[in-house]
Amino acid sequence: MLEALGLSVLGSRVYQAMLDHTDHGVAGLAELCGASPAQVHDCLDELARLMLVRASADYPGHMRAVSPDVGLADMLARQEADLAARQARLAASRAAVTRLVAERAGSHATHGERLLGMDAIQRRIEQLAHGMSQECLGVHPGASHRPEDLAAARAADDEPLARGVAMKTLYQDTTRNDPHTTAHAHWLLSRGSEVRTAPVLPQRLVIFDRAHALVPIDPADTRKGALHVTEPGLVTALLDLFDQAWATAVPLGALRSDDPATGLTDTEAQLLRLLAGGLTDDAAGQRLGISSRTVSRHMASIMERLGATSRFEAGLKAAQRGWL
Repeated sequence: MLEALGLSVLGSRVYQAMLDHTDHGVAGLAELCGASPAQVHDCLDELARLMLVRASADYPGHMRAVSPDVGLADMLARQEADLAARQARLAASRAAVTRLVAERAGSHATHGERLLGMDAIQRRIEQLAHGMSQECLGVHPGASHRPEDLAAARAADDEPLARGVAMKTLYQDTTRNDPHTTAHAHWLLSRGSEVRTAPVLPQRLVIFDRAHALVPIDPADTRKGALHVTEPGLVTALLDLFDQAWATAVPLGALRSDDPATGLTDTEAQLLRLLAGGLTDDAAGQRLGISSRTVSRHMASIMERLGATSRFEAGLKAAQRGWL
């Protein structure tokens, strides 16, 4: 029911049972939920960590469920605060790595090889893609991408993907509205890759087998050239930066027009998940590349279909129907 908020499936069932049957202990909850008492105890531990249950005053030794309008609101607030903290750490890491790369790019020491021009960059990508055996991590900021660049990326990625190389790719949220980029992203998904988007990304970056990284010499004009980095300390810093950005991003998922099971458009489904995850209207709209006014319009339509009179009620009903 509330898995999108971080609860397990069984934990969600136990929470709902506790709300509906306030006098039930562990044995009664286990019977209601088709679980063992040990499993219910695990769920109570999970709910306690999320501060969704407290000790019962009426039934000593039992727990009571915290009212959803209090417990879930507090949980969403904590998740939003955690997301903000992770984004702040990402911004600090991005600034530090950008300075470090700039220093290396301007250094005469042998910290990396300078590749000048797009042809040199594409040749090096082809060489590294051909030789990699484990994974490729990519960060590609920008609202859209040139069709010819996407075609070159597909040509370089096709053979490694066929060999089972894992790929993780990060795009800006605004690329969800760019048909060329979304088509390429879905090609990657169809080949078993993972694709996520985020409102803010680090500079452009590609890492091969956690040993070779390509970063732009000039982040303001990535077509000027790139620095091929192999220095372990710098590659590790770039990997940390990627991991932080990946953790704050959301999966692209399979785009669809209307889901026959829910009647939701892809935008509506994504919006529900983002708002359920604790984002504000402005933040969710930024992720999806739409205005906060459009967010409000979508939510009004969803609430009408759910028969909900509030956003909170809409979230609960959407979860009950399996829309989250």
